[in-house]
Amino acid sequence: MKKLILLTAITISLASCGNTKKEDGGNGTAIAIDGSSTVYPITEAIAEEYRAEAPDTDVTIGVSGTGGGFQKFGRGEIAITNASRPIKEDEKAIAEGNNIDFVELEVAYDGLAVVVNPENDWVQCLTVEQLKKIWEPGAQGTITRWNQIDPSWPDEEIHLFGPGVASGTFDYFTEAIVGESGSSRGDYTASEDDNVLVQGVSGDKYGLGFFGLAYYEENSDKLRMVAVDGGEGCIEPSAQTVSEGTYAPLSRPLFIYVNSSSLENPAVVDFVEFYLEEAPQLLKDVGYIPLTTEEYQREREKFAAFVKENNAQE
Repeated sequence: MKKLILLTAITISLASCGNTKKEDGGNGTAIAIDGSSTVYPITEAIAEEYRAEAPDTDVTIGVSGTGGGFQKFGRGEIAITNASRPIKEDEKAIAEGNNIDFVELEVAYDGLAVVVNPENDWVQCLTVEQLKKIWEPGAQGTITRWNQIDPSWPDEEIHLFGPGVASGTFDYFTEAIVGESGSSRGDYTASEDDNVLVQGVSGDKYGLGFFGLAYYEENSDKLRMVAVDGGEGCIEPSAQTVSEGTYAPLSRPLFIYVNSSSLENPAVVDFVEFYLEEAPQLLKDVGYIPLTTEEYQREREKFAAFVKENNAQE
């Protein structure tokens, strides 16, 4: 199932891009979802199971990045948006301007994997300071060779690959490593599609990239992971180091956001309740780390209160 989900991501995304009218955001039996490419495999795995139980409900999922998803969400075009970071104030303002209320629900944990080509035999670990030196805006046009990071490394060009500016992964990485969300050099190969980044690094001996841990695990035969030293020694991301927070600063929660107006569609409520119930069992299939039992109960209670509050306002 894992490979089917990832290989069909682009097809489903394209199919759903034309299905983002307001009526698809919450009326009838259509549920329109968009947003983060990182959260996409989770939501698609849930949707696949849900379609089997509710075949009359049309669940469509686009992949326009966290930022793109929030734009559509704030305009009321979709019922649910996938997000790999919390909503920003300007994105909240768009929703508020359209009289849209929402609830934020944590659904999983993820770590960002820093990866190189398997032929790279000189980098085993990078410190946060080294990563910042590579990715900060001032590095553009100046930090271009591996031996500028460590004199013992090859005098060869660094070829960088990373998410585009609409990606929540880009926002999170730049905030955690550079110190300011969205602050990055621009001379790198960027894509909202993590599979493009996998292909770039796997085909380039001098490549270096970053994306969600799940995409590394899906492609571990083509890539090599680099440990990160956040001040406590070199640590690789894993289910244990991500869930306990020792893989710092590149561990994060993942979210879905639900539009209050979409609650008029009972299928949306049913789908979200199904999502929070089934996520713990399905996450391992797609390479993510589940919340604790107590944390999922907290999110279910949060969503139930959100539904009750909105029903009382009708």
